[in-house]
Amino acid sequence: MVSVVTPPDPRARRRDEAAESGGFAELQSSPFRVDRDRLVASPFFARLSGVTQVVSAGGSALLHNRLTHSLKVAQVARSIAERISSAEDTRALVAKLGGCDPDVAEAAALGHDLGHPPFGHLGEQVLDRIARHRYGLADGFEGNAQTFRIVTTTEVGGPVPRGLNLTAAVRASLLKYPWARLHRPRPHPSALPVPPRGAAEPPQAPGSGSAKFSAYSTELDELEACRAPFADRIEYWQQTVEASVMDLADDIAYAIHDLQDFHRIGVLQHAAVATELGHWLSRSSELAVLPEAELVETHRKPGRSLEHLRRRLHAKDSWIADAGAFADAVARVRAELVDELLGIPFDGSVEAEQATARFSARWTARLADGVVVTPSPSPRTGHVTLAPAQWHEVQVLKFVHKRFVLQRPDLALHQRGQASLIVTLVDALDAWLTDREEASRLPRRLHDLVELAQAEYGELADDAPELLVGATGEPVRGADAVRALARGRAVIDFVASLTDQQAAAMLDAISGRSAQPWAEPSVL
Repeated sequence: MVSVVTPPDPRARRRDEAAESGGFAELQSSPFRVDRDRLVASPFFARLSGVTQVVSAGGSALLHNRLTHSLKVAQVARSIAERISSAEDTRALVAKLGGCDPDVAEAAALGHDLGHPPFGHLGEQVLDRIARHRYGLADGFEGNAQTFRIVTTTEVGGPVPRGLNLTAAVRASLLKYPWARLHRPRPHPSALPVPPRGAAEPPQAPGSGSAKFSAYSTELDELEACRAPFADRIEYWQQTVEASVMDLADDIAYAIHDLQDFHRIGVLQHAAVATELGHWLSRSSELAVLPEAELVETHRKPGRSLEHLRRRLHAKDSWIADAGAFADAVARVRAELVDELLGIPFDGSVEAEQATARFSARWTARLADGVVVTPSPSPRTGHVTLAPAQWHEVQVLKFVHKRFVLQRPDLALHQRGQASLIVTLVDALDAWLTDREEASRLPRRLHDLVELAQAEYGELADDAPELLVGATGEPVRGADAVRALARGRAVIDFVASLTDQQAAAMLDAISGRSAQPWAEPSVL
């Protein structure tokens, strides 16, 4: 473990604020509460109301968007942070690991999704492919890394020219995966005997680095600076306690509220879920001895997909996976989700609303009550994690969401259209950028992002050329190649900053399908 003689103050900001002035009485407040307020005041936070959580809400009050999801994650995160930082059985250990300020945990939860592009995880996957394969950006695109780039670099509404000038503690708390895709830290977490969750190389893309990461090459100095105060408290690849709280709160909210959403709109059907869980419960011993090949081939038959989950958990998470706890979790989810909640179709009545609210409140309390703090966690989890019973329940709840919502063909059809929209919009913006006759009429925000990226990649070329590599892993040389990378990053930054509606409206305008120049939401 790397250590420092005099650890920097985690309350320290990147720049001196003595000469700053602004709308908040910031210097009279807790520095962490100031950070929370800056995140909430950011236009990147406001745009989350127009960004997909799973499917586009379209203005429906029945579906969460990224903003309402973030607010609920913040509520859970603060509750967990207050508990573990004050309870007698966890207070000393939490302090030893670097502390857990509730304002920091809440700020991390409020800001953790700032980098999500239009159309949620689908947009993230499409932009990553474009970044790597079209523009040769080895970093690609990742929502967590984009969040860190926003708060340290591209947000310009804060008290300094670049970023929000957040404290080290809050910046570190946003690092759910505190490493870069390829370069740092060394040894890279993906090379550890048991890689942290998200660090291992994705099998579908050999050589492309970590599946999940929280900093691009352009923000590596920021990553190292904000992690420095914790260098003698936690391993270099571990989350800070506050980041771990945020990560866990995100999992809890995701496991509960997305199921609640799809029950409300009638997508999550009682019969299908009951059959899958009930078949596994009644025939688990038979399913346990099926050959893996037969299990995969017959995955659509009842119980097979759940048995596949059980085996995958034992293979990847042997540190906690337990056959008895898994069976208990399936039985509890069957009783409380399937029989109680899904058993009565949602019709908007008072009775239906109350049943949904009871389900959400009961499960949020149950999972939060299962939070534990451990001094030496598995690399697959953080210092703040769940007890075995609740951990297995979260896995089963997430399985129901994935199997009966995310894998639906009608959702895939919808998402293929959204993917095509993003690809076409990137193509159109790239063509505009390379049109010399139109250079003076570029969207100002896009123009500014190009200048920013050119300065960043120019500095990397001069000071750290080993970090400036293309998607093939080969060093990038020459001014033209650097400009091409910068153009790609700028286009990706620009598209990622749009809401779902803005992306669709801009494509309509740029492709001639919009009749009036000032009829669309302003994104220029």
